[in-house]
Amino acid sequence: MTGSIHQRKAEHIEITLNEKVTGNQITTGLERIHFIHNALPEIDFNEISIESKFIDEVRPTPFMISSMTGGAAFAETINRNLALAAEEKGWILALGSMRALIESEEHRASFQVRQYAPSVPIIANLGAVQLNYGFGVDQCRQIIEMTDANALVLHLNSLQEVIQPNGDLNFKDLLVKIEELTKVLEVPVGVKEVGWGIDGATAKKLTGVGVSFIDVAGAGGTSWSQVEKYRSTDPVKQAAAETFSVWGIPTVDCVVSVREKIGEQSIVASGGMSTGLDAAKTIALGADVVGFGRFILKEATQSPEDVMRVMETKELELRMAMFGIGASTLAELQATDRVQYVKR
Repeated sequence: MTGSIHQRKAEHIEITLNEKVTGNQITTGLERIHFIHNALPEIDFNEISIESKFIDEVRPTPFMISSMTGGAAFAETINRNLALAAEEKGWILALGSMRALIESEEHRASFQVRQYAPSVPIIANLGAVQLNYGFGVDQCRQIIEMTDANALVLHLNSLQEVIQPNGDLNFKDLLVKIEELTKVLEVPVGVKEVGWGIDGATAKKLTGVGVSFIDVAGAGGTSWSQVEKYRSTDPVKQAAAETFSVWGIPTVDCVVSVREKIGEQSIVASGGMSTGLDAAKTIALGADVVGFGRFILKEATQSPEDVMRVMETKELELRMAMFGIGASTLAELQATDRVQYVKR
């Protein structure tokens, strides 16, 4: 079993880099968001601040490296490059799923990157369904301790588990177990999807039991049924995965729905984010943090300098969008009346 976990992680990287893993005929919804240009912004570009707050901590940017990988040989290089770049630019770093960290000693270094990023928030990651398969508070504490993480995010990946060989399919009574975890774990607990999105009603349930942040991980980016389709040798599952390539809640609609339903908890907009302009749009709709995943994965296979170049581009694009509407802070961006949102 342990060997298959590491092989799966390696295959996920290879497929995501080289295959079409986005859904069919479904988008993030970002094309429905438009800013009204302000030709007289009345602000100094050099004074624009992109400082943000995430779980009560002020950060230099609103950007996060979304959970991607770990538990494979190549993942050690990727996560090291991401960690070095995150430390340099001050981005939050979310790691890939850590079931393998507990079940095997192999490739543990791929998750243990605190030495490369001593000052940035690191978010550990576990599939919420594992709470029904032998993982509990002790294992979560072990994950936090082994990675020196500042928070834990539980990911929801029900449809992926259906297509994945030997997937874990018992998602019963998870809300109660998540609540138990939030009450006793010493770090904040968040919840994220993996590409099909979280709606406002679900987010309200989660924050109601103590969840500190919601990462919507909406549709329009990587579809994990598509990823698992490439791994599967079962023609029935391959056909079903293709059918569900049109499934999910677009990222933009997730952000709007979740912001309407929850209070002060942080919202992370992820799922198909590719530019700083995308980030500006989702922040204007209510997001606090914006996560980038697949769109920096290629650079992460190369060097921290390549990752930082992409980071700098996205930061510049965000500032340009803010300059274009006359917003000097993210609070002003969130309060702007120069954004048009066309609902589906």
